[in-house]
Amino acid sequence: MFVIVRTVFIRSRFHFWLPGIIMKQSRTASSVDMMLRLVFLLINLLNLAAPGLPLAADEYSKRDFPPGFIFGSGTSAYQVEGAANEDGRAPSIWDTFTHAGNVHDNGDIASDGYHKYKEDVKLMADTGLDAYRFSISWSRLIPNGRGPVNPKGLQYYNSLINELISHGIQPHVTLHHYDLPQALEDEYGGWINQTIVQDFTAYANVCFREFGDRVSYWTTVNEPNAFALLGYDIGIAPPKRCSPPFKNCRKGNSSTEPYMAVHHVLLAHASVARLYRKNYQDKQHGYIGMSIFTYGLLPLTNSTEDAIATQRYNDFLVGWIANPLVYGDYPNIMKKNVGSRLPLFTYLESKQVKGSADFLGVNNYNSGYIKDNPSSLKQELRDWNADTAAEIFCMFST
Repeated sequence: MFVIVRTVFIRSRFHFWLPGIIMKQSRTASSVDMMLRLVFLLINLLNLAAPGLPLAADEYSKRDFPPGFIFGSGTSAYQVEGAANEDGRAPSIWDTFTHAGNVHDNGDIASDGYHKYKEDVKLMADTGLDAYRFSISWSRLIPNGRGPVNPKGLQYYNSLINELISHGIQPHVTLHHYDLPQALEDEYGGWINQTIVQDFTAYANVCFREFGDRVSYWTTVNEPNAFALLGYDIGIAPPKRCSPPFKNCRKGNSSTEPYMAVHHVLLAHASVARLYRKNYQDKQHGYIGMSIFTYGLLPLTNSTEDAIATQRYNDFLVGWIANPLVYGDYPNIMKKNVGSRLPLFTYLESKQVKGSADFLGVNNYNSGYIKDNPSSLKQELRDWNADTAAEIFCMFST
């Protein structure tokens, strides 16, 4: 396994610009554990150093970085493509969320990447980028979530990938970036229903078959931890599911659904990874992994309680995803604090999830301080935040 670290420093018209670092491959659980510790150390160092980084071109250039350091940009389909109602695309849960008035904008036009991808790729090449990480809109490629492939969607992604390659830019593809087809959400509840595993695997198969001859880096799901917390705990992102006393939504359960959604994401990822390794990897020589949302975390004080709380918060935020992928199960502290609300892996599922990622993408945007808060475990109703028995505050952005 190797780790790709992405840290945000600069925003452009249509991209987050992400310096990427690919860390050396390792195959043992102990070495992966050590590698993750080094990654967290790097994240904290970057966050501490970021305010003083010289960003002017005459002070800081690609030549200052070691050979093999990959510079790239990253986007998600709904943020940049636009053309929401064109060429056979069907709504995603983001379309529904924005048009319900939950935010002050929508992705109907966005950056118009669907029509301006050649201009965008030229800008990337002129900037000197090595890679571009973009997501595929599931509802553009397979409008109903399952069934026939949309020829116009297929043509767009083929054209984008070919344009990137013609400019010497590596395409890195994310299969799911928060934008589940609305049809699957309506039919069976999307990620809180295990039916999603089969549909996601079928969708991934189309992507591997059609694009895998030119794509070497596949991220199955972007930041499932953030997706679950924002969409199923506090309900400020689609599909906007939550429950009192945490937030008020028309439907949902903040105590259980975030854990259910992540559990099904992990099972879907493992299913897709098995498919890729069995049918495609030997021919296409690519890698498959998952991206995790992270914070750079420091204890608020020098107390032992805050130090332990910081590790506990990391276990809940990062270990929630990374531990199953590396060890085949959730962190012990999660099983202890969450109890029966945390889904269990069967013996077979654990074997399938363990080792199912060739890489872990570590997306880091913010930093903060952690304070121990054991009283939250006494609440009659608890969500993920209460289960951590910690408080995070004083966030500052990189």
